[in-house]
Amino acid sequence: MTEAILIMLTLGGVCGAVLSIASKVFYVYEDPRIAQIEYYTAGANCGGCGYAGCSAAAVAVINGKASPNVCVVGDAESAASIAEIMGLDAGSVESAISYNTCKGGERKEEKFSYIGVATCKAASSLYGGKNVCGVGCIGMGDCVKACNFDAIKIGEETIPVIDSNKCVGCGACVKACPKNILSVKTMSERLLEFNNIDGKLAPCSQTCPAEINIPKYISQIIKGDYQGAVNTIRERNPLLLSCGRVCPHPCETYCRRGIVDDSVSINQLKRFVADYEMNSGKRFPITCAPDTGEKVAVIGGGPAGLSCAYFLRRLGHSVTIFEAMPTLGGIIKYGIPEYRLPKKVLDWEIEGIVNLGIEVKTDTKLGRDVDLQSLFASDFKAVFLGIGAWNDYALGIDGENLKGSWKGINFLSSVANGRKITIKEKKAAVVGGGNSAIDCVRTLVRKGAKEVYIVYRRTRKEMPANEVEIIAAEHEGIKFVFLAAPTKVIGNKNGEITHLEYLTMELGEPDASGRRRPVPIEGSETTLEIDMLITAIGQSPDISFIDKDSDLKELKTTRWKTIDNDPLILQANLPYIFTAGDCATGPSLVVDAIGGGRRAARSIHLYLTQAEEEESENKIEPVENALYKKHIPESIFETLEGVVKKPRVTMPELPVEERIKTMDEVDLVISEKEALTEADRCLDCCRICYNKETTETQA
Repeated sequence: MTEAILIMLTLGGVCGAVLSIASKVFYVYEDPRIAQIEYYTAGANCGGCGYAGCSAAAVAVINGKASPNVCVVGDAESAASIAEIMGLDAGSVESAISYNTCKGGERKEEKFSYIGVATCKAASSLYGGKNVCGVGCIGMGDCVKACNFDAIKIGEETIPVIDSNKCVGCGACVKACPKNILSVKTMSERLLEFNNIDGKLAPCSQTCPAEINIPKYISQIIKGDYQGAVNTIRERNPLLLSCGRVCPHPCETYCRRGIVDDSVSINQLKRFVADYEMNSGKRFPITCAPDTGEKVAVIGGGPAGLSCAYFLRRLGHSVTIFEAMPTLGGIIKYGIPEYRLPKKVLDWEIEGIVNLGIEVKTDTKLGRDVDLQSLFASDFKAVFLGIGAWNDYALGIDGENLKGSWKGINFLSSVANGRKITIKEKKAAVVGGGNSAIDCVRTLVRKGAKEVYIVYRRTRKEMPANEVEIIAAEHEGIKFVFLAAPTKVIGNKNGEITHLEYLTMELGEPDASGRRRPVPIEGSETTLEIDMLITAIGQSPDISFIDKDSDLKELKTTRWKTIDNDPLILQANLPYIFTAGDCATGPSLVVDAIGGGRRAARSIHLYLTQAEEEESENKIEPVENALYKKHIPESIFETLEGVVKKPRVTMPELPVEERIKTMDEVDLVISEKEALTEADRCLDCCRICYNKETTETQA
């Protein structure tokens, strides 16, 4: 018995020694954070996160291969707890949800009959599927089968419908779809999404410089979801109130309905929902990503600067706007008259942008009050230049500086600032044919001028101003002097203007702009009796700040006095400087400046985030397969079938006899009933699909 006990004790001792040695030799360290992270997951081991159970997901977080919100079933508190374990900002997690980009559905046409296995993957292997549209949804529901959370279904129109309340952003549906119909993106990723050649895009959205999803917000209007419509627009354009009033809506030129009758009044619908929010008594909430700690200086508070600042702030960066004028708004504040864009409307819109947490420093000019060195000393890592085009071109003729002579933007900004100008009973001529010239003549009428002329060297057909503005000027009694090129301004002995001399022109061959070049007729000198002259023939940016800052001496500019940049990423030759708007393109549309501001914000965001990565060359890649200023050829139709003609809504406006006596807003907002009727005219187009109508009431 004693011997047996001794043998057992000896064996036990040997085993213990062996195990002790083995534990040292075969020791495997497990990071204690794995267990801590696993504790805060749901413990369901569902695999919805893409990893083989919660433990594997926890390991992925530790290794930096998954974010703190890896658990698709866990809530925000779970993600915050995991972030805290990892030493990250608890708010650094943005939830991602899936969304469908195709609107074809039951409207899609078939190029052949398919009777094979009823899965999207199998069908797509045969010539990409039976649909005529090569990028459209096949509709057999592979995405539905892949979702473990009942967050997706094939709707009545045979396209995927996402339940955002159930979607956890796991991406299983995306992996299952062979046609890239579905996307899973965070708010920041959606803000940085740009049109590309493979996009499921209607022609109107392709044309919009801000790349707004136009069919989506119109369909939201039809459903009465006005807040949703505002949010859809605001993902691309933060100045929807302003654009609803001053945008010449190039999108409507490519509206498919316009092939049959009149295009949908897209801009009036945008203004309707924008005004709806403003008049509702509350602001719709705007979400921002958590703070990144990076600072960006935005020089210029016009539409490009405001747009860039808005998107950078929503991406989590700290932004300060430096504005030379007393208030923000730039050219749309000081260059667009009150009757087109009331200052109280613009101020309300700007306030909503600034309220996101953007710092503003007005009466602060680059090259005078701040320079690059002071900005970098204040920890700004990137600079956006959106200084606008404030320098008016001169005519270059004798006498143009006589008393009573003005430049266009100087005149408009003086009126906007309340400067006292003697106009009443004046005979005034405005030289030019663009929007600024129209703004000047219509302002002169409202300020009591006795006679007002537009002097333009081509004909009405070649005028670059918006057609609706030209028509409005005609209604208000403006006199047009076409085919007239000023040659001299004549004055009296007191240096005051008395006449404008001009040569009569005739149109020759087209020039680089595509318009017929005006050619003077020898001996056709004519004089026009006036006592006030405004020159509105174009503007250029004021880039004098470059000469005042030695750190900017290497900044490249163009012969048009604009900042030279890469047109796709908007980065200047100095890598920390980005630019958009008039100082990059020359005078252009407000909506162009807004779109440019968003593209610049994307590049600045990449510049800042890539700077933190090891071995990064800070090289910013443009949007892959960007559609930038192009159209998808197959989406542009010459004819359209199955559309019943319906009248377009008429913009309500102040009567002429009333509006010419005041600076009150001329164009008014359409009613809710009119908005719903007009929205119903939309064909809800996608790349090639659209709604075909059979009756006057069916859409």
